[in-house]
Amino acid sequence: MKAKRQNRATRRRTAEINRKTAETQIALRLTIEGSGRYKVSTGIRFFDHMLELFTRHGAFDLELTCKGDLDVDQHHTVEDVGIALGEAFDRALGDKKGIMRAGYFLMTMDETLGIAAIDLSGRVSSVIETKVKTRLIGDLQSELVEDFFEGFARGARANVHLKTMYGRSNHHKVESLFKAFARALRFAVMRDRQLGGILPSTKGLL
Repeated sequence: MKAKRQNRATRRRTAEINRKTAETQIALRLTIEGSGRYKVSTGIRFFDHMLELFTRHGAFDLELTCKGDLDVDQHHTVEDVGIALGEAFDRALGDKKGIMRAGYFLMTMDETLGIAAIDLSGRVSSVIETKVKTRLIGDLQSELVEDFFEGFARGARANVHLKTMYGRSNHHKVESLFKAFARALRFAVMRDRQLGGILPSTKGLL
């Protein structure tokens, strides 16, 4: 029993996702116990940048390529990447025994303050408020930020709440949310030394 607990506590949690639809082809490899290494290509440079800083601030390792129908719109690419990334975390966490489960973080980005809270509850819900006022941020359609996080919530079977408290720069608003989300998720997936291999729920299922 002691050896099994040690194995659970030391093993690296990883997942690979290959998701193909008529609209996108996604190949993804995730390591939760990483060092912030990334190799990301979605065809949307600002989106790539957000995923890169998400990986670095979460201390995950992520390889992700997506070939989507960008000639139609960016929506399928952004939403499907969110779903695939959420599925990767859900798969890597397995039965979720011994994790912290929930996390939150406040992130400043110069004049902007973003807040993120996440619960890997097994239930899907998302509330996203970016307060972005422009159609584009770099080359990313700004309304799709919400679609990405909603997709992640579905894939990870999680509650995801994000809000820009205040700020001037639309770039900073989105960046602060991605960074806050990464650090909140980093805590939520962390192993709980006190509870060990116990499932963090009285229901007996997550």
